[in-house]
Amino acid sequence: MSEAPNVAAQHRIPLRVVCDPAHGGRWTSLRGEREWLWRRAMAGRDAVAPGDAFVDAGGLEECVPTVRGIPDHGDAWSRPWRVTGPQTAAVDCPDFSLTRRLTDRSGVVVAEYRLRAEPGYRFVWAAHALLELSPRARLVAPVGTPTRLYPEAAPLVADGRWPDGAPWRCEPWPEPAGLPLHRFGPDDGTAVGAILVGCTEVQIVDGTEVLVMRIESAGQPTAVALWRNLRGWPADCPYRSTGVEPMLGTVFDRREAVDVTTRGGPGAGAHGGDVAVVPSSGEVSWRLTIAARRSTTAGA
Repeated sequence: MSEAPNVAAQHRIPLRVVCDPAHGGRWTSLRGEREWLWRRAMAGRDAVAPGDAFVDAGGLEECVPTVRGIPDHGDAWSRPWRVTGPQTAAVDCPDFSLTRRLTDRSGVVVAEYRLRAEPGYRFVWAAHALLELSPRARLVAPVGTPTRLYPEAAPLVADGRWPDGAPWRCEPWPEPAGLPLHRFGPDDGTAVGAILVGCTEVQIVDGTEVLVMRIESAGQPTAVALWRNLRGWPADCPYRSTGVEPMLGTVFDRREAVDVTTRGGPGAGAHGGDVAVVPSSGEVSWRLTIAARRSTTAGA
């Protein structure tokens, strides 16, 4: 980790999570000494149906089998989930079923997932977490992590260059192509999406408060996505929303995925491919862990 806070000088803060199974399984609260999830009242969020355009109410949405693309933000956020047991809920979509067990173990939030589908099914999943952060907040990740910038960043890159027809440009963290994406900063009218390829853990540092997010999955590509919207989107009525999104897969739109046999090298997924793939067992499992800490010194 670059610029990591002094772990020895940190104190764990117990977290509790609240979710809404009836409305897409959305996480509506992630609270320790503060509320970490950004939320806003949005008319129509409680009445969405499969195929509707995404309604950005904040919180944490389960985006699967894609983030951008079709369906918009995936197929699970717009469907009611079934409560199947203590702390467990499930959703059935046309091509897959997803089960989530959500617990807080000694104050650490643990979300355990299981997706069932036909072997060979290709998907992306993201914990689309929009966070309530101050302008001084920063994102700490390993220096040099290959980071995919998406075309909305093209006018902002330091050298003014963008590969013709490329869906992304891959540069090292924390300032890919000269963009200080590790700092959330004050509103500046920009909106940028990026993916830290192969990343499994990040820290969000906001003053003396630290949120640690970790993604684990055996045999599947992992990443952490960043959405840094500093009142740059949407064009007609921009607002501030900052997202840190642990992922399976390394693309926002699964249609952009390049197969393991056709591409490797810098910026490729951890296993050569860009999407998670259901193996012969018909099942993929993964775990998201979130913890909160307080540092004795404020982040720089």
